[in-house]
Amino acid sequence: MKQKTQVAVIGAGHAGIEAALACARLGLDTVLFTLSLDAVANLPCNPSIGGTGKGHLVYEIDALGGEMGRAADLVTLQSRTLNLGKGAAVHSKRIQADRRAYQHKMKSTLESVENLRLIQAEITSISAKQGGRVAKIESVTTSLGEIWECDAAIICTGTYLESAVFVGDVSYPAGPDGSLPARGLSASLSELGIRLLRFKTGTPARVHRRSIDFSRLEEQKGETPITPYSALTADGELDSREQISCHVVYTNAKTHEIIRENIGRSAMYSGKIHGTGPRYCPSIEDKVTRFADKPRHQLFVEPMGEGNSEMYIQGFSTSLPTDVQYEMLRSLEGFENAEIMRYAYAIEYDCCDPTQLYPTLEFKAVEGLYGAGQFNGTSGYEEAAAQGLVAGINAARKLKGEEPVILRRDNSYIGTLIDDLVTKGTNEPYRMMTSRAEYRMLLRQDNADLRLTPIGREVGLINDTRYAAFLEKKAQIEGETARIERTHFSPEKVNPLMDSMGQPQVSSGCSLADLLRRPGVDYASLAPLDIDRPELSPRVILTVEVGVKYEGYIKKEIAEVARREKLESKKLPEDIDYSTIKGLRIEAAQKLAALRPLTVGQASRISGVNPADVSVLLIYLGIK
Repeated sequence: MKQKTQVAVIGAGHAGIEAALACARLGLDTVLFTLSLDAVANLPCNPSIGGTGKGHLVYEIDALGGEMGRAADLVTLQSRTLNLGKGAAVHSKRIQADRRAYQHKMKSTLESVENLRLIQAEITSISAKQGGRVAKIESVTTSLGEIWECDAAIICTGTYLESAVFVGDVSYPAGPDGSLPARGLSASLSELGIRLLRFKTGTPARVHRRSIDFSRLEEQKGETPITPYSALTADGELDSREQISCHVVYTNAKTHEIIRENIGRSAMYSGKIHGTGPRYCPSIEDKVTRFADKPRHQLFVEPMGEGNSEMYIQGFSTSLPTDVQYEMLRSLEGFENAEIMRYAYAIEYDCCDPTQLYPTLEFKAVEGLYGAGQFNGTSGYEEAAAQGLVAGINAARKLKGEEPVILRRDNSYIGTLIDDLVTKGTNEPYRMMTSRAEYRMLLRQDNADLRLTPIGREVGLINDTRYAAFLEKKAQIEGETARIERTHFSPEKVNPLMDSMGQPQVSSGCSLADLLRRPGVDYASLAPLDIDRPELSPRVILTVEVGVKYEGYIKKEIAEVARREKLESKKLPEDIDYSTIKGLRIEAAQKLAALRPLTVGQASRISGVNPADVSVLLIYLGIK
């Protein structure tokens, strides 16, 4: 049986959802294939969205017109902002999500969007027409023999591709949560010349709530008011929600002794697992081995959902056998009678070497074929959704004959993520962190809409109503920033308030902005002095406050971006023969020929290309 669609999206996890929604909303006939309709938008690991660096991605996804932020707002069980003891650049929102409610919301959204069909079917092969310099996507085929002709395909297979689960000395083919693995597609991709890697991740046990003595654990409450992820969520909309507490527990000497005594029974240490695991989310046996000097490790006890008795033990991921899992858990304070509902496991899966992709996330070797999410070597729901959105936008724009959207390192964490992947590659599951971005003060959570909503509008994912609201917010930010810069007060007015706050007095007139730049002074604390201030939303106030306080740092980063612009804007010809460029070192020529960067800026970030090589490229382009 032959069918036809414009875009075939393979996998309905977080990457596939954003890719399919973007394509359908941009007017393309789109089919989203999933191994199981019951696994759409699954959160197979931690039941949370956001976190350090990841929260930035969620805000950016929303700013571009993606779906994750709005869905997360609607299923929030608890909200917290991480890193509040540090500067505004690294403040990161993280929510506990109701796992099943999130799935229901996303599946319902997919089912209601025009131009989008959601089909339970396994894609086992991809066909491309050979000819010219690169092959061109032709069709995808299901395990039932259906052939779907398509103009573009986006691979979002997550951790399902030839996946295998490991618990102690037991291993078997399976996807997350005991689902079926995706079989056959890896071989088809290899036939197309796509290089595959083998990565590994894992998850901890789920424990029944009634078996935990919470009175012996540290309680971790949510914060109020809740600042939403999405511009579509009104201020105050979430504040009436009763938040569910999380809890903290610690491993101890007995826990570590149990792990060390059984380390040879771990699938990781017995040699059964060959895939590379995530550096920044290691298993508990890995932590105990690598950090042998630490007497304890922090674990977080998190709810899986409202009306759900499963509790997730974050930080306790393991591939040890079931009897050891019980011993480990019952060595924790408050867990002496722990009842395991789901056992922990490790999972291996195939993914691609992302250096084979353009920054659009299209494969260089197969026109019309895109990759997104964990298939591209990343970890995490947020990284997946961000890539899915970019891949979907670019697939749609290519088929419509429009210019691609390539996000930059200086305008988004998404741009940083993709640039890292396609330029540097990764030898382990890549995780977004604030430390990966060199322009952190420009890429804050609070200004994601200022940076990216105009792009979402130009693409076609931001409607008139939302864009009008964005322009109004932008005008309010600009107006209030100008007002506090020009509003001055005499020492007689200022000093009584400064005295009450324990702040040094002023000797001459000063502006509200001058006062706001002082450490320990915030916008709210100046209210007794600033009695004529306008009524503004908390989100507007936050951006104004951060922009004024960190103005000097922001200007420095803007100047650095301008300095780098020369390299980022210098395009490299696609057919350039690096071996013929005089003065270019052999290693640099080989790396450049293999990765085919689009700009000199991208070339400068390739390992093995040094500043002297960049100078040679600039001279060559000038001569050319």
